Amino acid sequence: MDKKTVLTGITTTGTPHIGNYLGAIKPAIEMSQGDSYNNFYFLADFHALIKCHDPERVAQSTREIAATWLALGLDTDKATFYRQTDIPEITELTWILTCMCSKGLMNRSHAYKASVDANRDAGKTDLDDGVTMGLFSYPILMAADILMFNADLIPVGKDQIQHIEMARDMAGRFNHTYKNLFTLPEAVVDEETQLIPGLDGRKMSKSYDNTIPLFCSADELYKLIKQIKTDTLEPGQPKDADNSTIFQLYSYFANEQESAAMRQQFENGIGWGDAKKELFEFLDAKLAEPRARYNELMNDLGAVEEVLLKGAEKAREVATPLMDQVRIASGIRPLTYVAEAKEEQKQKKEKSAEAIARAEEGRRRAILMQLKPLLDRVENAADKASEAAQLIAEKTAEVEGLKKKAKQKAQNELELLQEELAAYL
Repeated sequence: MDKKTVLTGITTTGTPHIGNYLGAIKPAIEMSQGDSYNNFYFLADFHALIKCHDPERVAQSTREIAATWLALGLDTDKATFYRQTDIPEITELTWILTCMCSKGLMNRSHAYKASVDANRDAGKTDLDDGVTMGLFSYPILMAADILMFNADLIPVGKDQIQHIEMARDMAGRFNHTYKNLFTLPEAVVDEETQLIPGLDGRKMSKSYDNTIPLFCSADELYKLIKQIKTDTLEPGQPKDADNSTIFQLYSYFANEQESAAMRQQFENGIGWGDAKKELFEFLDAKLAEPRARYNELMNDLGAVEEVLLKGAEKAREVATPLMDQVRIASGIRPLTYVAEAKEEQKQKKEKSAEAIARAEEGRRRAILMQLKPLLDRVENAADKASEAAQLIAEKTAEVEGLKKKAKQKAQNELELLQEELAAYL
C-alpha cells in the first residue's frame, strides 16, 4: 500500500512562538520520524506577501522559522523541507487553477468576507477597500501548494478547513475537465491544539500580540510569563487548573506525572507568583537545548540555506514531472506533441495487434487439444492419406448438417484439421 502524503506550511510573517510549536511544528516533526507518511514541510513566503509588505520582516521571519524547524530536530533526510518560492511550478500551477476556479467560490472565502464585513462596519462605500488580489485569491495559491505534491492529509486549524474544501473543488474540476491527475486532499484537525492560550488567555496569536516567542532569552521568557493574566485568588486558596493559562502551558510540555504534580499544587493553593516561576523554570529547562541549537543556526545561515536548497531539489523531483503532465493535459504542449501522440497511438495499435495474435494462437491451441483424438486417428492409420481424406469428408458433412453457432464452431475445427492434415491430402 502506498504511503499517504502529509503537507504543512508556515507563513513567514513573524517569530515562531509556543503556539506555533505546539500546534504545528511539534506534531509535524513527530509524524516525520516514522515511516508511515511522505512528509512535505515548507516556508510559505509567497503567502507572507499577502498581508505583510515589510521586506525585512518577511526575510527575518523566513530565517527564524527555518532555523526553528531544524533546531527542534527535523530530519530533512526523511522529510522534504523547502521554501515555497524555490518551487516555480507552484506559481505556474496557481495560474492554471485560477482558470479553473469560479469567482463565486472565492467570494465565499472567510478572509475575504471578513475584510468586506470590516469595511461595511466602518461605513465605507467601497466594500473592497484595501482588498488586494492576493488576499482575494490566496486560497488558490494554497490549493497549488497542496495539489503540487498530491498531498492526502493537511493538518490545519478549524479556520482553514474551508480552504481544503476549495482545494478539493479545484482538483475535482481539473480532473473532470482535463485528466485525473490530482488527489483530493483531506483536512486533519487536532482539537487538542486548537486553543493554545496566550498571555491574555485568548488563543496565542500574532494578531492578538499575546505570544511567547519559542526561543527568546531566559530573561525575556520570565518577563513574558509574569505578564500572564490570572484571577485575584490569594496564596492558599485552591485554584482551578483547567481554567489557568499557566497550568495549560505547563501541561503541554509535561508528562502525565509532572502534570499531576502541578495540578496538586493548584489544588493546594499555590500563589500565582510561585506558579509563574515554576512554569518559567520548567519551560526554560525544556527549551534550553533547542534554543542553543537555534542560536548556532542563526549564526550559520549558509548551512540553513543549503538545507533549504537541498529540500527544493527533492521537492522539484516530484513537482516537475507532475507539472509536465498538467501542461500537456491542459493543452500547453510542444508544437510536435500531436505527431508524438500519433506515434503513441500507432504503438498502441501495434501492441493491440500483438495481443490479438496472442489471443488467436491461444484459441488455436485450445481447438487442437479438442481435435487431438482425431489427429491421432490419422497418425495411427496404416494409410494416413486415405484416413485423412475420410476424416475431412466426415467433418465436412457434419458442418453442412449444423446451423448458426454450432456450424461456425465445426467450421473452425474443419479449417484447422485441413491445415494440420495438409501433408496427407
